[in-house]
Amino acid sequence: MRAKDKIREIERFLNELKDILPASFEEYKENLEKKAACERYLEKIVEAVIDLAFLVIKSKKLKIPEDDVDALNILLNTKIINEKLAKRLKNAKGMRNIIAHQYGKVEDDVVFDAITKELARDADLFIKSVKKLIPQ
Repeated sequence: MRAKDKIREIERFLNELKDILPASFEEYKENLEKKAACERYLEKIVEAVIDLAFLVIKSKKLKIPEDDVDALNILLNTKIINEKLAKRLKNAKGMRNIIAHQYGKVEDDVVFDAITKELARDADLFIKSVKKLIPQ
């Protein structure tokens, strides 16, 4: 099943990110290679989470989403994810867009907090929500 493959991909990206995370915000800011790699992993993880959202919607034959945010709203409205998680994933998607498309200024402290505290937690919660729907 594709959802299981996507879950494995997200978990692999999270582990790879964890392996390269700088020990401090100062190191993050000063080491441009690590910073760029961390930002790229954030992009890949968020993209994979959104891909997984679409796979769930398709497998459950839910309403076809108009865009990525709508996909998260559909999962929220069908009680697959809760409001808190939906909001955090939408914020992650917004941050991913800022980084990927260079809309405005990337705030390093916000990105560092996201990759060190929020991204793994939210991706793991999302995976747990999806695994409940997948036959093991």
